[in-house]
Amino acid sequence: METVNLEEMKDIVLNYVKKEYLDDEDEEINYDTCLISSGYVDSFSMVSLLVFLENKFKIKIPPSKATPEAFDSVNKIVSLVSQYLK
Repeated sequence: METVNLEEMKDIVLNYVKKEYLDDEDEEINYDTCLISSGYVDSFSMVSLLVFLENKFKIKIPPSKATPEAFDSVNKIVSLVSQYLK
């Protein structure tokens, strides 16, 4: 995959979350919206989001790092993903 900057990565993740997990795609969420603690993403959705991130960015995130806290906002997700990019 070509190199993606952090802003592009944020948009990719935000758009995926809106498309996959929001009933109303026009609902306003941003990079800091609490995804898990606000109920947008549950534990099952978190697994599918993890698989999406690993496939999209060609990375492997260890289970010990794939915590609800690490997945609670787009910014936190991007921070986690960026640690595993080559």
